[in-house]
Amino acid sequence: MLPGMTKRILIALTSHDDLGGRRSTGYYVPEAAHPWHVFTKAGHQVDVASVRGGEPPRDGFDPGDPVQADFLAELARRGGTARLADVDPAGYDAVLYAGGHGTMWDFPGDPGVQRVGREVYERGGVVAAVCHGPAALVNLTLSDGTHLVSGRRVAAFTNAEESAVGLTDVVPFLLADALTASGAEHVPGADFQPRVEVDGRLVTGQNPASATPLAERVVELLG
Repeated sequence: MLPGMTKRILIALTSHDDLGGRRSTGYYVPEAAHPWHVFTKAGHQVDVASVRGGEPPRDGFDPGDPVQADFLAELARRGGTARLADVDPAGYDAVLYAGGHGTMWDFPGDPGVQRVGREVYERGGVVAAVCHGPAALVNLTLSDGTHLVSGRRVAAFTNAEESAVGLTDVVPFLLADALTASGAEHVPGADFQPRVEVDGRLVTGQNPASATPLAERVVELLG
């Protein structure tokens, strides 16, 4: 595809709705809505899928934010999300794994999550993930068996941030530690401040504040 042409981007969401028995959870709405807004303003086509399809559970929705309201209205107009297992990655130039604590339970072990990321990347596309969305990268291996994140700089929700929100002992693992165990160089920034790492065609963001700048970097990479 030539530079400047419309690209196709997939936003992938969790379908897990239980925060370790504490409360309900899901995907973090701003981390999907704000990138969706950036991508569509740039003229790109954006599709949304989730692990189980349909209407995914959500968290963090601010009804006073028109971008979030517009995103949810668009999902409703489309009748929900596609199921990741049914998605053909060949049609996409980029995939963004949005965050939300739900991702910590279903992203690492879901074959659809892994397949989409692997195929988009190996076809020359961009793989992006924000906040807890990098849970998708923990077990994402390429066709040669190596981890996508191995030897690469990544940003993700930090251990300090997990502690600050009181969920260190609730989540099934600490994301930064798991990424490091998969060979990544986790590069933490200040708590809850924007931080984006770009390493080739891998773009990762640390927290909700990183969602918009991460999407802007993805747009830059797509040309």
